[in-house]
Amino acid sequence: MKKHPLIVAFLSIFLFAAGLFGQQEVYITLKEGVPAISLALPPFIVHGSPEKAGAGAKEIYSVLSADLAYSRIIQLLPQKYYDYIGKLDPKNIVFKEWESIQAGILFVGEISDSEADNIVFEGKLYDVKGARFIAGKRYQAAKNLYRLAAHRMADEIVRVLSGEKPIFSTKIVFVSDRDGSDELYLMDYDGENQTRLTFNKFIDYMPAWSPDGKKIAYTSYKTLGVAGLSLLDLEAGKVTPLFSRGTNFAADFSPDGKKIAFCSTMDGNAEIYVASADGKNLKRLTYNEAIDSSPSWSPTGREIAFVSDRSGSPQIYIMDAEGSNVRRVSFGGTYHDAPAWSPTGDRIVYVSRVENIFDLYVLNLRNKQITKLTESNARNESPSWSPDGRHIVFSSNLDGASQIYTIDYDGANLRRLTSRGNNKLPDWSE
Repeated sequence: MKKHPLIVAFLSIFLFAAGLFGQQEVYITLKEGVPAISLALPPFIVHGSPEKAGAGAKEIYSVLSADLAYSRIIQLLPQKYYDYIGKLDPKNIVFKEWESIQAGILFVGEISDSEADNIVFEGKLYDVKGARFIAGKRYQAAKNLYRLAAHRMADEIVRVLSGEKPIFSTKIVFVSDRDGSDELYLMDYDGENQTRLTFNKFIDYMPAWSPDGKKIAYTSYKTLGVAGLSLLDLEAGKVTPLFSRGTNFAADFSPDGKKIAFCSTMDGNAEIYVASADGKNLKRLTYNEAIDSSPSWSPTGREIAFVSDRSGSPQIYIMDAEGSNVRRVSFGGTYHDAPAWSPTGDRIVYVSRVENIFDLYVLNLRNKQITKLTESNARNESPSWSPDGRHIVFSSNLDGASQIYTIDYDGANLRRLTSRGNNKLPDWSE
């Protein structure tokens, strides 16, 4: 397989940073129900031509503000508030003015022309009440990487202010038939930059990211027309077949990336197996006449959630990583599927069917409380968590054809990411 030019652009360093964020460690502890951080994001200061620096400032500001608004830990001040503030002078910031409009944090962005088609984007964070500089960072980016510069800056803002794992530079892999057969595609977390990964005209299914974001395990019918498990190396542009005996599907990498759990019929019945990430050291974990499938590693790597109909209907179970200590965690209902363990380790999202309606539910493992996320006359399936545990990507035929959506962990903020063809089976990178 040839190395795709957009993958090369994503993985290559076209963008550099100077002046590291984090000169001071300022972490704000956030919990559910705690108000978000109030952040002022005034228009960027432009040094240079309107055609270059001005256009770059407009695009970067739009992407950065959308990222921060999506975070759920930052609340942007309304634009009209800035009318009460005098012209911003980055060398002489009047913090009392910003405090008067209830800004807790101030972000000052400056855009300058640079050589060739590049611009320089510099951002600084200030603690308004303490009237002090927190941290700053500078990026140089070509026009086609303005969005990436904005995402990287949003990542740093979230990391500095909360210490949480940011999501704005993450990717979502999914399956689409927009060009004919089901193939793997890649997009940014917000649905932008959708690009095709596989070009074999065979069915590719159920992609799963490695923790380092460099590999994707997936089911492919390319070899002899059987459902084999393959590994796509994004940097090398190479596909390595792992298992081709029987039907192999629903792969999931362990948190350290050293192992893959998956379902296979290689011994006749659908069972859960685990192997090294290179396909070696294969071990069968379940031994049951029922169908066992859909393994999902816990964030500690000590447990695996999976689906089994051993009790008569598909239910969610958890077992220790070596296959022992199996216990059922879902009760009621006649069909549960596709469990996905949250990065925080305290929740499992899954699909449940009630009267032929498929909706997403979240099981809180601490208090056993179940929350229904989706409420629609549609098939909502294949959930996958964002790295910060605040959002979930899934597929749904809510608008007719199957498309990819995201929703917050509490059922708020539904967003559609795809539109061309039928799109399904998303997995969010770490």
